[in-house]
Amino acid sequence: MQKIVPHLWFDTQAKEAANFYASVFPDASVTNVTTITGTPSGDCDVVSFDIMGFSFQSISAGPYFKLNPSVSFMVNFDPSQNSEARKQIDEVWEKLSADGKVLMPLGAYPFSEHYGWVEDKYGVSWQLIYTKPEGEVRPRIIPSIMFVGDVCGKAEEASDFYLSIFENAKRGTIARYPAGSSPDKEGTIMFTDFMLDGQWFAAMDSAQEHWFAFTEARSIMENCGTQIGSDYYWTKLAAVPEAEQCGWLKDKYGVSWQIVPSVMNEMMKGDAEKVKRVTEAFLKMKKFDLATLQAAYNQA
Repeated sequence: MQKIVPHLWFDTQAKEAANFYASVFPDASVTNVTTITGTPSGDCDVVSFDIMGFSFQSISAGPYFKLNPSVSFMVNFDPSQNSEARKQIDEVWEKLSADGKVLMPLGAYPFSEHYGWVEDKYGVSWQLIYTKPEGEVRPRIIPSIMFVGDVCGKAEEASDFYLSIFENAKRGTIARYPAGSSPDKEGTIMFTDFMLDGQWFAAMDSAQEHWFAFTEARSIMENCGTQIGSDYYWTKLAAVPEAEQCGWLKDKYGVSWQIVPSVMNEMMKGDAEKVKRVTEAFLKMKKFDLATLQAAYNQA
């Protein structure tokens, strides 16, 4: 099971977007749709989908948070693993860029002969990269976190912080901005990747002028098997009390996380009455209480 799952917040388009991604990417499908009722946002669709073996979750919960490029998804097309890689990257780019916004045109760059960064029509940002076949085999999808504005220059500190918290964690590559990279400060992070719970992430600083910052529209779900595990991550990560609700928290860098019992995946696929009881229980919580959720689910 993928322990860390990116979570996307949409106004009303979670099902529509998931179906779109299933039609755009190779090896992609919608895996579950559950509608929860009685929330402050009314009825909400909770949608799970897979892209190239990587799991996502999303929700339609109203126009409260807006997606932006502060967190994007790097998608590796590796010709050593897939002879159709070059063709696929072009096909995926064409579909994602239609009615979207190109942030970096698809073309040749020093780090890749074929790369592009695009924000699709739903506001989700994707970095498509043709991976060098002589390099190390890369994960097919890597969430990438960009530190801008008040947290620009914090990418190394933040990634060190996350590495100190999670198990099965390690640092990968670090590339720093050289002298003369203004407005980026020499020595800050141009690119780094790191593993948390066996899953790769990437991070970078950018001192360019940006109109966005981290938002709850993109959160990171950590699935925990026990209450002890949930308590541990909550204690380590939570830094903004007013942001704590229904398993959500913000860390000291502004990144949103959800600390979720692993069994919630099955609880939210149960019959409508069980889902309703579990929903009513967790809407009253900040940090999830596993025993209370299980009692609500198992109630006769």
